[in-house]
Amino acid sequence: MPRYAYVNDSYIAHRNASVHIEDRGYQFADGVYEVIALINGDLADERGHLDRLERSLAELSIAVPLPRQTLLLKIKELIRRNRLRNANIYIQVTRGVAKRDFKFPDRTRPSLVITAWPFRFDGNTAVEKGAIAVSVPDIRWKRPDIKSVALLPQVLAKQAAAEKGAYEAWMVDSDGYVTEGSSSNAWIVTKQGKIVTHSATQSILRGVTRTAIIRICQELQMAFEERPFTLQEAYAANEAFNTSAVALIVPIVELDGYKIGSGQPGPVARRLYEEYRSYVKEGRSQQLPWTA
Repeated sequence: MPRYAYVNDSYIAHRNASVHIEDRGYQFADGVYEVIALINGDLADERGHLDRLERSLAELSIAVPLPRQTLLLKIKELIRRNRLRNANIYIQVTRGVAKRDFKFPDRTRPSLVITAWPFRFDGNTAVEKGAIAVSVPDIRWKRPDIKSVALLPQVLAKQAAAEKGAYEAWMVDSDGYVTEGSSSNAWIVTKQGKIVTHSATQSILRGVTRTAIIRICQELQMAFEERPFTLQEAYAANEAFNTSAVALIVPIVELDGYKIGSGQPGPVARRLYEEYRSYVKEGRSQQLPWTA
């Protein structure tokens, strides 16, 4: 359990942290968020996550609550107060508190909440042994490229997966293409050895970890392609995996009851996982922009 949270200019005991009942994030999901991994004391892809946070705010016309360097200082102070070296750093910004009305209020101050939860990156069973995924219809709004706190479709997808004993849900659009996971980007490795993930359109949230994996693929000269792929292509793939800020890379060894490849984590996912951990440890993640 975290010891402290940051709420609107104050570090508060986590058990006492709260926001106003008329905060627009609570009443309208009028806000955005980011999650940054703290791995052995290093913030992974901090620039990319803050790039995306600022872009999401701009898309919703919400003011940036703090200059970037000030925000980073607040995050690092929260990490220090919670005495953490491995954690999920959650940042949420809403339009603020105002009388309930659908249109934007005339003047509000954005609400900023930061929490830091301990997380164990080493020894993750899903990473080491692989995980099961199921497919569900993608019922999200038409701007999932904005990292909005309006996550009810993802909640329903994750619950549907849990009820089937699966780790993740892969969402499928009306044309039969996999868009992404409920809280991750989805990838396959084709029979020809090509690494494939959905194009960075408004149909998906362009993952920060996804950007880093693409850069690593380029550096290693691994065959890579951004394009939509179908469930049938995924069922027949050599490998499949998810990427996200916290789980990093999780091999998917079964999808909708179909064994993927050998049914074990494959060499591509394993190599990319190790390369990503090195990328963070060496500090290469700190300056990579979100859209690189």
